[in-house]
Amino acid sequence: MSSSVSVAAEWDLLSDRFYRRITVYSPLPWSPPSAAAASSSSTSGGGGGGGGSGGVLGRLDLSTHIVAAAPFGGPIAAVRDDSKIVQLHSEPSRRRLLLYSSSGHPIASSPWPPQLPRLHSLAFSSSLNLVALLSDGSLLRFRLPDLKPNPSPTPVPLLPTSSGGVADAAFWGGGVAVLTEDNRVVVTTDIDAADPHPREFADPCVGQDEQVLCMAVVEPQFVMSGSPEVLLAVGDRVLAVDEDDVQTLGLELEIGPVQKMAVSPNGKLLAAFAHDGRLLVIPTDFSKIIFEYECDSALPPDQIAWCGLDSVLLYWSAALLMVGPNGDPVLYNYDEPIKLIPECDGVRILSNSNMEFLHRVPDSTTSIFGIGSMSPAALLYDARDHYDKQSAKAYDNYQLISSSLPEAIEACIDAAGHEFDISRQHALLRAATYGLAFCSQFPHERFQEMCKTLRVLNAVRDPQIGMPLTIQQYKLLTAPVLIGRLINANQHLLALRISEYLNLNPEVVIMHWACEKITASAAIPDTVLLEGLLDKLRLCKGISYAAVAAHADNSGRRKLAAMLVDHESQSSKQIPLLLSIDEQDKALSKAIESGDTDLVYLVLFHIWQKVAVEKSAPLDFFGVINARPLARDLFMAYARHSKHEALKDFFLSTGRLQDAAFLLLKESRELERNPMASKGSPLHGPQVRLIEQAHRLFAETKEHVFESKASEEHAKLLRSQHELEVSTKQAIFVGSSVSDTIKTCIAMGNERAALKVKSEFKVPDKRWYWLKSCALATVGNWDALEKFSKERRPPGGYKPFVEACIDAGQKTEALKYIPKLTDPRERSEAYARIKMAKEAAEAASQVKDSDELFGRLKLTLAQNTAAASIFDTLRDRLSFQGTY
Repeated sequence: MSSSVSVAAEWDLLSDRFYRRITVYSPLPWSPPSAAAASSSSTSGGGGGGGGSGGVLGRLDLSTHIVAAAPFGGPIAAVRDDSKIVQLHSEPSRRRLLLYSSSGHPIASSPWPPQLPRLHSLAFSSSLNLVALLSDGSLLRFRLPDLKPNPSPTPVPLLPTSSGGVADAAFWGGGVAVLTEDNRVVVTTDIDAADPHPREFADPCVGQDEQVLCMAVVEPQFVMSGSPEVLLAVGDRVLAVDEDDVQTLGLELEIGPVQKMAVSPNGKLLAAFAHDGRLLVIPTDFSKIIFEYECDSALPPDQIAWCGLDSVLLYWSAALLMVGPNGDPVLYNYDEPIKLIPECDGVRILSNSNMEFLHRVPDSTTSIFGIGSMSPAALLYDARDHYDKQSAKAYDNYQLISSSLPEAIEACIDAAGHEFDISRQHALLRAATYGLAFCSQFPHERFQEMCKTLRVLNAVRDPQIGMPLTIQQYKLLTAPVLIGRLINANQHLLALRISEYLNLNPEVVIMHWACEKITASAAIPDTVLLEGLLDKLRLCKGISYAAVAAHADNSGRRKLAAMLVDHESQSSKQIPLLLSIDEQDKALSKAIESGDTDLVYLVLFHIWQKVAVEKSAPLDFFGVINARPLARDLFMAYARHSKHEALKDFFLSTGRLQDAAFLLLKESRELERNPMASKGSPLHGPQVRLIEQAHRLFAETKEHVFESKASEEHAKLLRSQHELEVSTKQAIFVGSSVSDTIKTCIAMGNERAALKVKSEFKVPDKRWYWLKSCALATVGNWDALEKFSKERRPPGGYKPFVEACIDAGQKTEALKYIPKLTDPRERSEAYARIKMAKEAAEAASQVKDSDELFGRLKLTLAQNTAAASIFDTLRDRLSFQGTY
């Protein structure tokens, strides 16, 4: 048990729980980083942080720098605090922003902009952006790992102009709460956004003679409203401030002025250091005091932090005190300044020389290495030790724990996961394998999973990588997020190997590597770089070549982008990129090959819009689509509905004159439906111009003689109708036929205009008589109708006069003309229509083969019984005569 004793000797007892302080990295190199990160971006070699010289002289002194560290073993950022006095020549004259891994290896360095207001604090967001809060309340974000301002070098203001600047601030993963110098609270919950939206919370109404002693934030996920709650210590009370309200807390508890506060990782408890030197742990609703501890100093600590959920750390200039709910506290002495970095399961302690991790010893580890422990896990661990020494005591231990073997195996596996020391991991896993040899029912997958996890953790904990993740942090972070952090740190080779080892898709790793390779290889020719990229990109099936090509285009390497996009298999990704790099012809060909009409339309619209923006002639566009039937047909289908002018230009440019003419006629019909569009000059109205253009186009083709003549006549008619509307001042002619135009003129008494139309359009006399008779009957001008009938013998007979009178319901007028009908059939039908059965029958008797006529007349007079009998009698008589 000697090894167990040596392990447990490193622990500290706090109440009934053991804590241990693990030295993760020692000593820290704090090597000065180069002005630009020298990280590898190749998957074919190792990837540690870059080195270099310059930047910082000597070692980084935490006491003279503003320092921030990212959670989950993230990097460390530092800027010299210009409010601190430093020894002459101990620091470079110009301040720099420094970025290190947790192992102290330099990652990047950049000059701190001298024109900025004083730096108030640094912090890392949940997405691992470095955020700088300036004294005037503006934010400046930096992208990792190159520390370039993101998205712009101009700080984003958060505070109102009259606020006076920052008095205090509290960061959490997604946001920051700022206390202004005039005691207003401004909160931003989206510090990673390009345009954050700060909100001013309710006014805490702090008096002029009062002072805000400290502040803390309960993160949004722990508040029912989903909005953060800001705690302000003011005098003897604590104020809980949110968007709409301010609540006073702690008066009934009589805790006195609070000088330092820290909220627990689960948001339920608050550690508060009171003015009289007491450390209080109370719920965030201040319902009661859970426990308190009298500290030896009434001076407030420099830092206060939770170590998990069971203890609180307080740091003064030379001492770190760990206080638990019961028992004596644990004191750690430091002869150098430290920085407490809270994690979900403990606290990282950063000093000028070391990186340590303080956390509660897991129960599984306690059961194995606890002094005097006789737990099954401890006996199994001891059995493996005896087995390696070929001692019979190994079997004796097995006999003692045979019934509890699965429990012991699980404890050994779990304890191995919580160890940083690789040799101790091996010892614990070997103990587990010894138990597995006698326990077939234990799931072996659990052992294999732990081995995989430890291999990943050991790889990222390596000082060259510098990510001291615990197994609990790894589980919360998840493997994909870890891989994302590695590639953002340009550790592509390790990220690729972990992806392959865990059977994760390596696409995100290879794509990021390819983009970084393009950025860092400005001097390499496109063809050479392409081969290197394809060697790696082919390792992942289905990878998006278009995304890499887009990055190449954004980097100013359009030729490389064009060569990369040829390897993209998905047309939906390939074609938009081809358009963005000005490869329209290739994009159209690819879209047609895909058979996707939406993609073809996308290309057509893009090219057409470019023609419109550049105000260039569309002939090239028409030539391109005319050579491709699918593109041509789709363009025509779209243009027929909304782009008539473009379609007409296309027809004319490609020699399809008749199609352009038909399109013009269609436009003229649409104008006809819009009376406002037809107003204008009677000779040069828009509708007439369209039809005349169509006539000229039809005239150039031999196959459309009829259409040419018809459009010419139509234009001439419209001109005549315009003239009539102008002369009569009545808009009733345009759009009507030649016959209707003549009838309208006669009905209005303008026979001269009617004769002119008759002459222009060569209306036959026979039709003229029909039109004039109908028009005169329509207006009831019977005298004029009778006079017209007597001018000369009508060329078609008197039937037009009879029809006009009968249609007008004038029986008397009709009788003037029916006797003049020479055809007995027409005369008989006319008499029948005015209900004169006897006369109709007599006229019908003069017609040969009159049976059919008698039948029609009988149907015409079907309601008149007497008339029907007359037709029957007359038909019988004629039939008898015929047979005789």
